[in-house]
Amino acid sequence: MKREQFSSSLGFILAAAGSAVGIGNLVAFPVMASKNGGAAFLIMYAIFVFFICLPVMLAEMSLGRHTRQNPLGAYTQIGQNRAWRTVGWLSVITPFMIGVFYLVITVWIAGYLGKAVLGQLDQLADPEGFNVFINSNELFVYMALVVGLTFLILQGGVKKGIEKATTVLMPTLFIMLIALVIYVLTLDNAMLGVKFFLIPDFTKLTGEVLNGALAQAFFSLSLAMGILITYGSYIQKHDNIVSAGKTVAGLSLLVAACSGLLILPAVFSFNPDIQIAELSESSIGMIFMFLPKIFLALQADIGYFGASFVAAFFFLLVFFAAMTSLVSIIEVPVASVMDGKGLSRRKALYTLGAVMVALAVVSALSFGRIDWLSNILNYGGNNKSFFDLVYDMFYETILPLNGFLLCLFVVYRWKAHNLDKEIADGNPGFAGSVLQKYVNFSLGTFIPLILLIIFVNTVSTIYFGKNLLF
Repeated sequence: MKREQFSSSLGFILAAAGSAVGIGNLVAFPVMASKNGGAAFLIMYAIFVFFICLPVMLAEMSLGRHTRQNPLGAYTQIGQNRAWRTVGWLSVITPFMIGVFYLVITVWIAGYLGKAVLGQLDQLADPEGFNVFINSNELFVYMALVVGLTFLILQGGVKKGIEKATTVLMPTLFIMLIALVIYVLTLDNAMLGVKFFLIPDFTKLTGEVLNGALAQAFFSLSLAMGILITYGSYIQKHDNIVSAGKTVAGLSLLVAACSGLLILPAVFSFNPDIQIAELSESSIGMIFMFLPKIFLALQADIGYFGASFVAAFFFLLVFFAAMTSLVSIIEVPVASVMDGKGLSRRKALYTLGAVMVALAVVSALSFGRIDWLSNILNYGGNNKSFFDLVYDMFYETILPLNGFLLCLFVVYRWKAHNLDKEIADGNPGFAGSVLQKYVNFSLGTFIPLILLIIFVNTVSTIYFGKNLLF
């Protein structure tokens, strides 16, 4: 089967940026930054993006383009043994399971978008509104819509599906984000939020904060999910990987910074006396429980229709970000089944989709509707739902492990000189450059060490309730 390809480097960049720009960039990052040093946190985040995350990005994209394979195929082709094939399986199962809970969150966003369009701001701002919605049968109507849209995009393939969708959605997302930032900055007390976000306070940069910034940078760029290996396999042979990687990293950083100029000014316009410590760093808490109160409060200035329009505009923005990420996550197992089993894209989608939707339904039912799903396990001193279990195991725990194993594989199994050769194809200036030496050194030394430390500490913290570092 002939390998699909992006029609241009721009198509790849927008698709990769779509996977990187998710709800974490738009909502969790601004609050995390404001609580932990403002611009000081932003500066450290930028350093981590370009000095730790970028080498991993280049490694993933190069591995995918070289092998023209999904993660399982890439590890199997180069690894040539059962151990590396197992790592390949882990790199496919992980995004599949992440897709399960991300689908549920995307459905919640779609539901809030629908309610905002219908002008149901009172329901959205109700303290019990979120719990009522996620346990209602209405949820499954939105799930059908999200699944249908996702499958429609993926069924179109790389050029006519993923690239076409992201070429429309990503520029629209950027325009909408800028428009919302401009509007929010005109609100009363908005400059208080700008102050909290942009004035640096380096005294707050503790070890725990730096760990959080690194984790946010690593995970927000969709690293170690197999996405960039898969998308890399669709890159044309002589495209400039370094330029593409820098652009994707820069766009992700730009969205995070703009989001800070959106969320924090909006919060302070709602309550100028608010204490930043009161805000949740959780995307779920901010999107579904706090921000709707701000939209409802806007009706005093712009009327109920105007407030509903702003709310719908915001949730459409977040929905676009969630959809582009969801599509990229699901493409990884789809490509793996297509490559490994020789199935058509449609058959692979229907096969995997049936399982994913079933697991998503189980996850959606684990918020109180079915007791044993809502309290399926107890670890780290807390009762955990099925949704929590999937999130903790595959997103929090296995991702840093995947990143650690990727670094070892690229440098010590594939070998650094093969990585250099692949990156240099399309970028002759890479050979012998400072960047080339830095990429090889960092991937072979401190980056895998950092990821291993994060993995070990995550296991200890989540499952045993003991933070080993702080």
